[in-house]
Amino acid sequence: MSRVCAVFGGSRGIGAAISKAFAREGENVVILAKNVDRIEATLESLNKIDGGGTHTGLICNISSETDVKTRLSQVYDKYGRIDILVNSAGITKDSLLLRTSKLEVSDLLELNLIGPMITSRVVLKEMIRQQDGCIINIGSIVGLKGNIGQSSYGASKAGLLGFTRCLAKEVASRNIRVNLIAPGFIKTDMTGGSQFLHMENHIPMGRFGDPTEVANAAVFLANSPYITGQMITVDGGLQLAI
Repeated sequence: MSRVCAVFGGSRGIGAAISKAFAREGENVVILAKNVDRIEATLESLNKIDGGGTHTGLICNISSETDVKTRLSQVYDKYGRIDILVNSAGITKDSLLLRTSKLEVSDLLELNLIGPMITSRVVLKEMIRQQDGCIINIGSIVGLKGNIGQSSYGASKAGLLGFTRCLAKEVASRNIRVNLIAPGFIKTDMTGGSQFLHMENHIPMGRFGDPTEVANAAVFLANSPYITGQMITVDGGLQLAI
């Protein structure tokens, strides 16, 4: 039986690649994102994949617990369950800390860290009832190694790793797995600026990654019933660089 995979931030970049990868696996994919045009475009791509699943797109603000509860309730009404939750929604606003306002820090933490905590809390009750479930959080190499001008972003992603490992311990006895993927520099619109061009020189493999390479790791984790509390870096060896 096809599983149900809910992907927050599943309409663009890494999230869209993850949505498509699970669709190819034959899963039922639900995209939850804020931009209706991107949702429709990605949903059209999913429906062209001959995987056998049925796919849905829902507008959702991950920063609103009420919105998250409402949209996930619609998912349960349609499919009856959620087997895989992917927290891929995120933003970055690069700025030195001295030039960053408290509101900017708060907005970034709200989406990148508190959002995944909200979505996870909402699905956990049903996953516990199912005695089965998989949560995959998308972190960042910046949360491990740091990067100039990304102190708020790095803090949110480092916090996401801590959250992942704590929650994994909390729910392991219920057969629920929680893992994190930490991408390096991946070719998306978030890394399209000129400020990132020099980073290729620091990557041992000498190139940026493709979103599909992160998506492959997500599928691997979803299909690995004895892996929990782990972090997989998909970064071309960047974490090894001095």
